[in-house]
Amino acid sequence: MRIVYNSEQYYVAEYPGQQGLELVDKRSSRGTYFQGDVAEKFANAMNAAVSEDASEENIDAFLDNFSVLLNSPVVYH
Repeated sequence: MRIVYNSEQYYVAEYPGQQGLELVDKRSSRGTYFQGDVAEKFANAMNAAVSEDASEENIDAFLDNFSVLLNSPVVYH
């Protein structure tokens, strides 16, 4: 696991061995997991958002677009 983005609102973790990405909204303690082609498309879109404006506000606004997909509660072990 490698954290690729971390703000007060979100974190994005990469799981290279599984070709996956996890997106978690810290405010709601909910997240989702993207794998394979979907993870690749998400990573490309996120990289484009970072290239456009790497500010935390811009990246968090980009990640807000995925809030409807955050349907899994975060479970801490």
